[in-house]
Amino acid sequence: MDHSGMLIEGFDELSTMATIYNHPYYPKHLERYGYTKDTDWVEYEITVEPQPNEKIARIADLAMRRYKLQFFQAREKKELLPYARELFQIYNAEYRNLYSAVPLTDAQVEAAIQQYFGLISPRFVPVVLDEHGKMVAFGIIMPSLSRALQKSQGRLFPFGFLHLLRAMRKNDRADLYLVAVKEEYQGKGVNAILMDSVYRMFLEMGIKKIETNPELEWNKDVQGQWKYYQTRQHKRRRAFIKHIANQG
Repeated sequence: MDHSGMLIEGFDELSTMATIYNHPYYPKHLERYGYTKDTDWVEYEITVEPQPNEKIARIADLAMRRYKLQFFQAREKKELLPYARELFQIYNAEYRNLYSAVPLTDAQVEAAIQQYFGLISPRFVPVVLDEHGKMVAFGIIMPSLSRALQKSQGRLFPFGFLHLLRAMRKNDRADLYLVAVKEEYQGKGVNAILMDSVYRMFLEMGIKKIETNPELEWNKDVQGQWKYYQTRQHKRRRAFIKHIANQG
C-alpha cells in the first residue's frame, strides 16, 4: 500500500495527496551509488475547457447504445456500497500486470471499504454497468486536497479538518485516482463514458485544472486518452534498481 516512484522532475510543481515529495538530491544520491532507472511514471496537468469534448461525447453515446451499457451515479453512500467489492475485483484483475502492482487481499479490501467508502462522496465514484447491472468500469476522483493539506500542515486537529472540508466543497483543481475497465470492454469506448461524465461534473464544480497522478510511461493506452485535451506533462517519477553480481 506504499507509494511508488521517487520524484525526479517537477520539484516546483504542486504535489497530489496520492504521491510523495522528495528533494532533488535524493535521485542524485542513488545514482552515485550505482542505481539506475528501472521504470518511470509520468504525470499530466489537464486544462478544463469551457465545453465538453464533442468527439468524446459521441464515442460515449455510441458505446452506451452498442453494448447496452448504463451510467450509474449513486446519490447516497448506501447506493454505492453494494458495488464496493465488485469495484475491487475489477481493480485486482485489471491492475495485476502493471509494474509494482500487488493484488489486494480480502482483508485489505474490507479495510479499504471501511476506511474510504464512508468518507468519499458517491458523486466522485462514477460507475458503468452492463445491461444486467454488473459493473464493467469505474473511476475514483477527488477535489484536490493539496492546498488544504499545506494550510493545515498535515494535521487534522484542532482546525486542519476545516481546510479539508472547504476544499471538498469549493475547489478549482481535481485529482484522478483510479480508472479501471474490464478486459472484455477495453478498447470499446467505455473509457469515454467515464471521461465525458466526469468532465461535465468538473464544469459544474468550476474545476479549471486536473491532475492525472502517476501513470507508467509505457502505458500508451492511458496516455492516449489525453490527446483530446490541453495537457502539460509536468512531473516524472522513477523506480531505481541496482543489479548485484553473484559473488558465490
